[in-house]
Amino acid sequence: MPAQSPIAQRVVDAILAGRLAPGGRLGEQDLAELFGVSRTLVREALMQLHTRGFVEVKPRRGWFVVQPSFDEAREAYAARRVIETGLLREAGKPLQSVIRRLRRHVADERRAIASGDPATRSFLLADFHACLAECLGHRLLAGVMRDLTARTTLASSLYQSSPDAGRSCDDHAAIVAALADGDSARAVKLMTAHIGDVQSGLDERLAVGKEKHARLRASLEPVITAA
Repeated sequence: MPAQSPIAQRVVDAILAGRLAPGGRLGEQDLAELFGVSRTLVREALMQLHTRGFVEVKPRRGWFVVQPSFDEAREAYAARRVIETGLLREAGKPLQSVIRRLRRHVADERRAIASGDPATRSFLLADFHACLAECLGHRLLAGVMRDLTARTTLASSLYQSSPDAGRSCDDHAAIVAALADGDSARAVKLMTAHIGDVQSGLDERLAVGKEKHARLRASLEPVITAA
């Protein structure tokens, strides 16, 4: 398996943080200048991202962040539910060091929410799920979870109106508390409800409205800019 490009990882992190939206353009030259590398290395990173399903190339236009369809959004959440509940069913009672790390992560989430830092908040809330897999000893699945949560982050930005960060953080805290008690059945129930709440809030009609607003913004861009 080829090593993951640091450029590709930065792009995924930016998606998790909500800084890269669906349909956003990724210019090869811009990325090359930003990272101080050749366009060849940038192209390799973009090909990795394409293989992982995060970007697409449009003839004569370049590379763009994918815009998941509504069905793809539902599939991504369904996949997360299967994987994450499976991890929790086998978790038993984790070591105290694992519980401490998860509690630190939840505390970081709360600080980001309180500070009004949307990018850090979005990243940490999404990264909790990859952190959970890694803490429970599933490093390979942690990578899978990071990609899946990035996909659902893109989906939520299209099909969800306003996610409740505080509620998500409370859900994470409750899941960690169940693990600390060795109650894997409760943890599974909480995770199922947590993912289900978000999935049930997806609305295909929202993407249409957002697309119209984006087209309007593009239409109203100044025709002549100041020199």
